[in-house]
Amino acid sequence: MEKDSKPRRKRTQCDYNLGFKLAVIDQVEKGEMTYKQAQKAYGIQGRSTVLVWLRKHGNLDWSIPHLHSMKNPRSKETPAQKIKRLEKELEDERLKNEILNKMIDVSDQQYGTSIRKKYLPKQSETSKKPKE
Repeated sequence: MEKDSKPRRKRTQCDYNLGFKLAVIDQVEKGEMTYKQAQKAYGIQGRSTVLVWLRKHGNLDWSIPHLHSMKNPRSKETPAQKIKRLEKELEDERLKNEILNKMIDVSDQQYGTSIRKKYLPKQSETSKKPKE
């Protein structure tokens, strides 16, 4: 086996001071660069080092991580688009309700079942009065 002509350089662990960490965090939180860009720009070797700093020293609430990573597509909806979407959802629900009611009717006819809830008759006025 032949040895490489270049000697291997041993990776070393770096300790970063708090001021440096806060400066990197500040840039990432302001949106000047992503955490991956910060890693490359400052030569930070660990893949999750900047993320750990953000969670530990950053100002953002990381208890609900999906809020920071996913953008809500509905947030850019115009009022007209929202109305159109809600009208479509309403129509879909009406159709679904109609289908379910038909299924109940068919079941009641074919199998002699009584799936619909039976409502109690209204109470008479005399039974509503409190007893003395």
